[in-house]
Amino acid sequence: MRLYSGFALLKAGFNGQKNWQSLWRSPEPKPAYDAIIIGAGGHGLGAAYYLAKQHGIRNIAVLEKGWVGGGNTGRNTTIIRSNYLFNESAALYDHAVKLWENLSQTLNYNVMFSQRGVMMLAHNVHDVQVFKRHVHANRCNGVDNEWLSAEQAKVFCPPLNISANMRYPILGAALQRRGGTARHDAVAWGYARAADDLGVDIIENCEVIGIRRDATGAVEAVETSRGLIRTKKLGVSASGHTSVVLGMAGVRLPLESYPLQALVSEPVKPVFPCVVMSNTIHAYISQSDKGELVIGAGTDAYTSYTQRGGLHISSHTLEAICELFPMFRRMRMLRNWGGIVDVTPDRSPIIAKTPVPGLYVNCGWGTGGFKATPGAAHLLAWTMAKDEPHTINAPYTIERFRDGYLIDEAAAAAVAH
Repeated sequence: MRLYSGFALLKAGFNGQKNWQSLWRSPEPKPAYDAIIIGAGGHGLGAAYYLAKQHGIRNIAVLEKGWVGGGNTGRNTTIIRSNYLFNESAALYDHAVKLWENLSQTLNYNVMFSQRGVMMLAHNVHDVQVFKRHVHANRCNGVDNEWLSAEQAKVFCPPLNISANMRYPILGAALQRRGGTARHDAVAWGYARAADDLGVDIIENCEVIGIRRDATGAVEAVETSRGLIRTKKLGVSASGHTSVVLGMAGVRLPLESYPLQALVSEPVKPVFPCVVMSNTIHAYISQSDKGELVIGAGTDAYTSYTQRGGLHISSHTLEAICELFPMFRRMRMLRNWGGIVDVTPDRSPIIAKTPVPGLYVNCGWGTGGFKATPGAAHLLAWTMAKDEPHTINAPYTIERFRDGYLIDEAAAAAVAH
């Protein structure tokens, strides 16, 4: 795989007459790209792959400040589902699930997608009403979801405690059988390898420090820590840093950044068959193929760029997990981490053109970024290639916050992830 720490300067047009070191030192302009994507996570690498594979744009560079998959793609709890309430959300996330189902074959790389089922617990009358509403809304949109009694939930997930004397007794659950998990870094590397095979340049350790615009206001070039690169199409898919990057082009976005914490236990033999989530007590759990219990919490209550978060969040989550699954009380925590998520006012993403011609953005996923990876990548590529949105991401504009056409999944998602 060609992962460049410097620019790929031996491209068409230079004809191999000079080596890249001499070109780097020369005053000649660096080569131009038909498209540049900022961010080498699953979303950015996937967009580059779809631009090359489906839209025939092969002269592409993906710029990454750090390393491939080193951002939120490598800092998540790998959950995949599409049981969202609103029509726009169901269409977006189910588009992603359908791509997930064949992604390993598409990329010829095992992303370890496992449709083991995602079960969302109801602990009170309000939860029951909300989740049954989700079940009916999902079925209207052709998305699978079903209601289980507490006893049926126990059969589906035997470690679950359904005792009536729990602090938060379980009254039932909503189950999406097509939901599940995938291997987070495998997704990034699968897209990276497939994009590289199509001629995409992936440039690590290359920080974007400015965006140049021409006399008409359109994107002209990107200033980086390694020099200036010319392009007329620039896509930004840099979770946690989107506002900073877009600010270089004079674009302000309604985003706030929050830490999102998770942890894994010591590895054990296969014991947990599915994904279980609870919004009421802000905890969710699955088991990785390595045997670790993967446990996640809700976002911290304050904005921050730290990848650490507050200790009390993890403590509260572990207390909840130990009550839901008493057999795990003696497990040891192996490591914990935090990611930085961009959140919009309506907790739904932005996948759209910006007011700057040639500048496109994919951001604001909050806790839903990983599950949307192939869908978000596909839709960003479509929007960049055609300079107009796909019908699925047409509602996810920046202008919706001005016009009041919000897709308010803040409460409708019914869980913190």
